Amino acid sequence: MPWYNDLRPKINHALKDYSLVFPNLTNQDRKRIISNLINLRKGLTEEIPIKSMDDTLLLATWNIKEFGHLLNRLPESYFYIAEIINRFDLIAIQEIKGTLKGLNIILRILGKHWGYIITDITEGTAGNSERFGYIYDKRKVEPSGLSGEIVLWDDLTANSDLKQLVRTPAITGFKSGWKSFAIINIHLHPGNKDADKKYRKKEVELLLNAIKEKYKKNHFWNENLIILGDTNLYSDNNDIVELFTRMKFKESGSLTGKFTNVSNTEIYDRMFFRTNRYFEMKKENNAEIGNIFNAFNYVFSEESIKDYYIIMKNQKGDSSTLTNDAEYKSYFNTYWKRGQLSDHNPVWVEIVIDSSDMFLKNKLKKFK
Repeated sequence: MPWYNDLRPKINHALKDYSLVFPNLTNQDRKRIISNLINLRKGLTEEIPIKSMDDTLLLATWNIKEFGHLLNRLPESYFYIAEIINRFDLIAIQEIKGTLKGLNIILRILGKHWGYIITDITEGTAGNSERFGYIYDKRKVEPSGLSGEIVLWDDLTANSDLKQLVRTPAITGFKSGWKSFAIINIHLHPGNKDADKKYRKKEVELLLNAIKEKYKKNHFWNENLIILGDTNLYSDNNDIVELFTRMKFKESGSLTGKFTNVSNTEIYDRMFFRTNRYFEMKKENNAEIGNIFNAFNYVFSEESIKDYYIIMKNQKGDSSTLTNDAEYKSYFNTYWKRGQLSDHNPVWVEIVIDSSDMFLKNKLKKFK
């Protein structure tokens, strides 16, 4: 469970010298955060399966907006982000910025049984100083030792103007229970103008061509491969999605067609699987289990806008535009709350990691 010492009443501090992440929280802040955490935890419990130690793995991907870069994130936002991460076993993160301030805060709140893996930042203007990362529960997930980047090479790009993906995809291996798999974490070129779509399609073509060559040469550590992250794929980018399906990658049926951005308009955040026959998704009534989690149903909701009027006014560069409830509501929904959590929702699936029954049944057949 997350580490809640910051949320004890100040009177407790005289009783024990607790190590605090945010020592300047007022008791009013703490009451609000505790109430919101109770509500968020209730929502997480209702929408996401309880974590098991042996049977299944909860895998998620989340683009946390400019993580480590935004200066106006409130202390409470870090508690909400940590609470959401805590409900999964392994979560791939996009948009970790050059500074690791945000990541370090989250790890302190999560506690000592959580670990992380991050890449170096992608240099250059186009790379936006971003890193890829993974946060994982060390009691459940073990890094395999595989960690690197999918770098394109000259022969592959000889006939292409594009020589590398703007943000170099990260490939990392993991083990959990019976299952071993590698994840390729991606953040593709944004935008939906014709030039943007053409560029993004070329990124996917080159990435998949690189994967195809590595498959041919048996250069992958494991045959279970998951491509996930912020694909920036719009609902009309079917031709790009088809590139994945032609390479025998498939999306989980629990996620297909579901909007993942906070505006609820696009399917940016995706998971594509190419796995062996022993790799199973958890099912219920023959349907794969997985979904999108919208934290704004539980924290920073419209009902709570007035709690943040003073904070928004102090943080907004030109606060003269905030003169009535309608203007506060517009600013809150369009910009402010997204800068507290993200403009993307976390996307998750549940994977079976105990294949004992399948293994034993297959072995029994050998005796017939």
